Amino acid sequence: MKKIVSIIVFLAVTMASAQKNIYENRKFDELTEEHEVLAIMPFIAYLELKEVVDRDELKVLAEREGYAVQNALETYFSKRKQRKKFNVDFQNINNTNALLAQNGIDYDNIDIHTTQELCKILDVDGIISGNLNLNILLSEGVPTDFNLLDYFSGDANYGRIGVKISDGESGKLLWKYENEISKKTGKNTTELIDKMMKAASRKFPYDKEKKRKNKD
Repeated sequence: MKKIVSIIVFLAVTMASAQKNIYENRKFDELTEEHEVLAIMPFIAYLELKEVVDRDELKVLAEREGYAVQNALETYFSKRKQRKKFNVDFQNINNTNALLAQNGIDYDNIDIHTTQELCKILDVDGIISGNLNLNILLSEGVPTDFNLLDYFSGDANYGRIGVKISDGESGKLLWKYENEISKKTGKNTTELIDKMMKAASRKFPYDKEKKRKNKD
């Protein structure tokens, strides 16, 4: 019985935390009325690793983490899209990255371009992007052993992730979700994104069911 109660409390706290960390533009429906396709961008990663790593290697590792999140998000959206959960499509990330490269845009300079510029190049209605702050290499996996003391000492906290959606025409922020990264959020990038987005799914703005409820 105690175990069941603990699970219920944990789920309630998780849902409350997810909703608290979500922002949605009040004019979302108006700004996205004609949205059909979104592009998922490589995330900008900032690493503060405990191991001593030179600047060049740190740059390579950060880029790898940023592309790992891009790939994990595509996997998540593709699975749910197959179940017809969304009212928009998502551009294949291989096409996204190829188009960026053809226009001289890479991981090092992607953040100096505006949303409008990127959407025009990619021929999409909006972009999904974000930031990643890590003190571990999430793509390589995190320790799976559980120790309650880790949560008090801070050793279970691996960083923070922020996911946002921006409108291609106006450049305005449409939706944003931030979440801490810890042992509870997943053992690797794919699991983290899957759990995180599921926690925010009831608030995901392009969800067909959410749209239907708003109209009712």
